[in-house]
Amino acid sequence: MQSKLSGLAALDVRSREIFRQLVDTYLDTGEPVGSRTIARGLTSNLSPASVRNIMSDLEEFGLIASPHTSAGRMPTELGLRFFVDAIMERGSISREQRQDIDTQISSLDREQRVEDVLTDATNVLSGLSQCAGLVVTPKVNMRLRHIEFVSLSPGKALVVLVGEDGTVENRAIDVPMGLPISVLSRVSNFLNHRLRGKTILEAQRFVEQDIDTLKKELDELSARVVEDGLAVWSGEGDEHQKTLIVRGRANLIENMTALDDLERLRQLFEDLEEKRELTRLLGLAEKGEGVRIYIGSENKLFSLSGSSLVVSPYHDQEKNVVGVVGVIGPTRMHYARIVPMVDYTAKLVGRLLS
Repeated sequence: MQSKLSGLAALDVRSREIFRQLVDTYLDTGEPVGSRTIARGLTSNLSPASVRNIMSDLEEFGLIASPHTSAGRMPTELGLRFFVDAIMERGSISREQRQDIDTQISSLDREQRVEDVLTDATNVLSGLSQCAGLVVTPKVNMRLRHIEFVSLSPGKALVVLVGEDGTVENRAIDVPMGLPISVLSRVSNFLNHRLRGKTILEAQRFVEQDIDTLKKELDELSARVVEDGLAVWSGEGDEHQKTLIVRGRANLIENMTALDDLERLRQLFEDLEEKRELTRLLGLAEKGEGVRIYIGSENKLFSLSGSSLVVSPYHDQEKNVVGVVGVIGPTRMHYARIVPMVDYTAKLVGRLLS
């Protein structure tokens, strides 16, 4: 697709103007656009016949297509990608929208659990964008208030983490058979003294960097329990390491009447429930900076749903990426309006959680 987009960059000014007018009209109405409609909206004085000729060229490029039920044209996924990357002007968020987001996000109760704050923020973004809002946050980034190792049975122990926001998480780990309970108490005391206020990721880095000190202050067996207890929280690719929150799904149903559209939407909802592909996709977005846009079949999750995803990472006070906020909507969403909205909300969420 990238090579095609490079070739399309050579489109002349008149073709770009017609293409922009077609896409803007389609995003407003959701309906195929005819040459007369485009001609009426152009700044240049072109006849509908001239517009039709240029639209034929755009169709040959693969930017637009004609549904069999209409003489009008609508942008293809390639066309939307070209529009987003080369045509669309990413304006700043309006003063009214900024004030609306500021008011609603700032009113959230900072004493709530992190997950509750993020749920409320997702509701705000969903309401403003009229799409489904979503947020993904790694559970391992909560800040620790307390950590406890509890014996379960021979060869098994439970690691209990209590976050500063009141979140409680626990996981079972394997320990050596016959491990004395006193070792678990020693490990708990050691970690609580040194790791209070740190995130799990920071705690893991602490153990990795000071493993020699750890082995000096604890015996070899206790040090191994510490390593295993923290390592269980960093399973690469484990979707349970992330919390996915989706709000405003009803926005995706509005104005959908065709049975095939509703069937694709049902499939999307099932995919959201399974979470696996979405958390993988958003994991990639976490590695980048700024807003990322995925259109239709550019990703596996939405290949059957006719949906697009606009996401932006948010950061903690140390500027580390800790999660992703964004929206899911139809491929004909108003990208120019939603992109700055998502970007601004991500920055506010990062500040709120810091």
